[in-house]
Amino acid sequence: MVDGLPVVVVGAGPTGLAAAARLVERGLSTVVLEAGGQAGAAVAQWYHVRLFSRWSELVDPAARALLESEGWTAPEGNRYPTGAQWAAEYLVPLAAALGDRVRLGARVVGVARRGRDRVVDAGRDSEPLTVHVRTAGGEERIAARAVIDASGTWTTPNPLGGDGLPALGEQAAVDRIGYRVPDLASEAGRYVGKRIAVAGSGHSALTALVALAELAERHPGTHVTWLLRRGQVGAVFGGGEADQLPARGALGLKAQEAARAGHVEVVTGFRTESVERDGDRVVLVSQDGHRLEPVDEVVVLTGFRPDLTWLSEVRLDLDPVLQAPKELAPLIDPNVHSCGTVYPHGAADLRHPEPGVYLVGMKSYGRAPTFLALTGYEQVRSVVAEIAGDHEAAGKVELTLPETGVCGGSGVFDAPAEQVGGCCGAPAGARELTLTTRPGLPRVRLTLGVDGSQAA
Repeated sequence: MVDGLPVVVVGAGPTGLAAAARLVERGLSTVVLEAGGQAGAAVAQWYHVRLFSRWSELVDPAARALLESEGWTAPEGNRYPTGAQWAAEYLVPLAAALGDRVRLGARVVGVARRGRDRVVDAGRDSEPLTVHVRTAGGEERIAARAVIDASGTWTTPNPLGGDGLPALGEQAAVDRIGYRVPDLASEAGRYVGKRIAVAGSGHSALTALVALAELAERHPGTHVTWLLRRGQVGAVFGGGEADQLPARGALGLKAQEAARAGHVEVVTGFRTESVERDGDRVVLVSQDGHRLEPVDEVVVLTGFRPDLTWLSEVRLDLDPVLQAPKELAPLIDPNVHSCGTVYPHGAADLRHPEPGVYLVGMKSYGRAPTFLALTGYEQVRSVVAEIAGDHEAAGKVELTLPETGVCGGSGVFDAPAEQVGGCCGAPAGARELTLTTRPGLPRVRLTLGVDGSQAA
């Protein structure tokens, strides 16, 4: 009975729709549930941001085959689309090609084993999963043979607070705080001539800094302060020309140039403790009592985290640090991971004690950064093969990602500069670690630096 049920995919973003295309390719029934009003609803919200992956790296092979059977013509492979273009030219047509398998406005509010809460052992490998769905028309339950959670992390951005929780006063100042890269084409008036603080050290923060620095150059009186929790700038600008994604490397170089030109003031070692009102402005106070000058706007780009609340009744095996699948976590942990290399991983690394439940895409990374679409596409290829019973195909995982050109774990609290090595050599005091992957696959030898960074 379970075999005749559909595979439910949660989320109609790039990874979720790729999973659906793979399921259709294998002749398996599927239902895609998307909370938003369109395919790629989350992508459409950062419509103004240009990706640093080319079109050739953003289209899943099975999705391409399905689309081309409908007469679709792929965009030119070397172009870099914006979020709006990725959604309009690929995700929306892909959802249309999948037809009524994709249901919009359908929010998943829970997943469980039929008739059993998470405490009950019996029947977990024989009873179907039940997916609880809320729509404009009410609530319903869908019985499923498997659930692929590709819902992402976009709806749960990390807060400003330096300890992972909202800073004191943060929630009361939401009118002055934004958690997305600002669209200066339509929101410039909010920032021109203002004092702006940007918190975060990832690619979203660099994107915002470059745009705001250009605004400050054009409009004197606009002041941009960049808040870094780490004690030194270090490799925060990325690998530059050594980055194998040229657009990603160029982004870091532009941000570095903006800082050197004086358009961005950099404040290191600032971990926000509280947000205080000062009329129409706010004052940010660090955990060591450092108070910034009052600012008009705060742009918080400190990453995202997975929403696991609606998965509380299924048995997940998650890493206690990253909230990612435990087998995957060591490969992506920012405390030790570096150089942009991610060992190929698929169903074997993504499965949980709950049979038939998989977290894929950005959500599979938990709180780890730097997820690429190519990773999600290979994940779902392997997962769908596993669900279909093709264990040989599921185990043949191949993934080559472009390196960032930077070594040194980004999660290191305050690593001294002498402990951070280059990408091609091991620093003094390095140690070797051999990772045993899974049966039938080779061992991988890594050289770990004294700070845990992967050196070679």
